Amino acid sequence: MHMFPIPPVIQRFAKRFTNSGFSLYIVGGAVRDHLLGKRCEDYDFTTDALPEQVISLFRQVIPTGIDHGTVTVHFEKQSFEVTTFRSEGDYLDGRHPSSVTYVRNLAEDLKRRDFTINAFAVDCSDGSIIDLNGGMEDLKKRTIRAIGEPEQRFGEDALRMLRACRIAAKLDFTIEEQTLKAITHLKHTLAKVSAERIREELFKLIGSSHPDKGLQYLRITGMLEIILPELA
Repeated sequence: MHMFPIPPVIQRFAKRFTNSGFSLYIVGGAVRDHLLGKRCEDYDFTTDALPEQVISLFRQVIPTGIDHGTVTVHFEKQSFEVTTFRSEGDYLDGRHPSSVTYVRNLAEDLKRRDFTINAFAVDCSDGSIIDLNGGMEDLKKRTIRAIGEPEQRFGEDALRMLRACRIAAKLDFTIEEQTLKAITHLKHTLAKVSAERIREELFKLIGSSHPDKGLQYLRITGMLEIILPELA
């Protein structure tokens, strides 16, 4: 079994949850990067504790995205973003879910995420890595694959299409065929995304280890013509 080394400060942070009967998991890119042998000090967390319950556990909590179940906890001079397990309604604006429902099940929470390689979780109580969506196999294949139905994932947030290209540029990975087809089909929905969000992803792509790969995917899918027509 793959294990994740839990830093001491996070062990102490997690005890606040477990001592009150809640679970806490590290999720997202930090787990992926660890499995790839890369160092990461930026941690995101998910929990079965409701936002109000998280607030009750700590002295300094900012309700940064409390409408979507997210709060930022200041703990031992660090800031940790904690989101309650949730499922989501339709994304009517292509960015935010129309509704958020809190769930008690980690599996339900993980399947709403974008790509299999971003859907790992680490149990903070013992460091065990949980993979419920085939992310480990895709890491071995160096593949970026949408979770579930690709068009549904990109319909929820069109920026995920650009993010797939950015991750390919960062990790020198290949975008899986059905995921790539969905991006090509839905490229026009990037019009829903703010210029600021697109610019941020684009700068990350250009500053990555393999920007040529990311730009090639932008050309192949037709997204480059939409966001940077002068380079298409």
